[in-house]
Amino acid sequence: MDTIADIITSIRNADMDRKVTVRIASTNITENIVKILLREGFIENVRKHQESNKYFLNFRWYGDCNSFYFERYNDRPRSSPRKNWWRNFVLYMGVLPGMKEQKWIHEGLITESLPNGMFRVRLDNENMILGYVSGKIRRSFIRILPGDRVKIEVSRYDSTKGRIIYRIRNKDSNN
Repeated sequence: MDTIADIITSIRNADMDRKVTVRIASTNITENIVKILLREGFIENVRKHQESNKYFLNFRWYGDCNSFYFERYNDRPRSSPRKNWWRNFVLYMGVLPGMKEQKWIHEGLITESLPNGMFRVRLDNENMILGYVSGKIRRSFIRILPGDRVKIEVSRYDSTKGRIIYRIRNKDSNN
């Protein structure tokens, strides 16, 4: 799981439940992230406590309980800098809502057609991966056949699957 996303979700859930204290499981990564948030002034009163044989971090976050959601959905102007905690936190951490993970783009050759828009693709570095057709290609009714060269987007986390994002035209064909 993504640790930063877990912390943000915990804060957001506490905000929706009208709570100002947040409780998360303690690991080395979460402790370091909480230290950064504490140093930058997004949270306060960090305490580590033990229940049975597990450690938890409790902290208080800045912002009144309905700051982000209430103002966002009612389009009221934000008056206090404390009410901008979510935007400031997101900008500080370098992640924006809706921001996607970075992917590697490779070129490859379709070797086999599988059911449901899936293909076996041999990349230029001789790796064989499973490729599926992206939505734009599916919507445009672009046909992909064995023997076609394609551009494929591969996740950094799972290099066995990829999304086919472009069919490279052959030099001898007109389409």
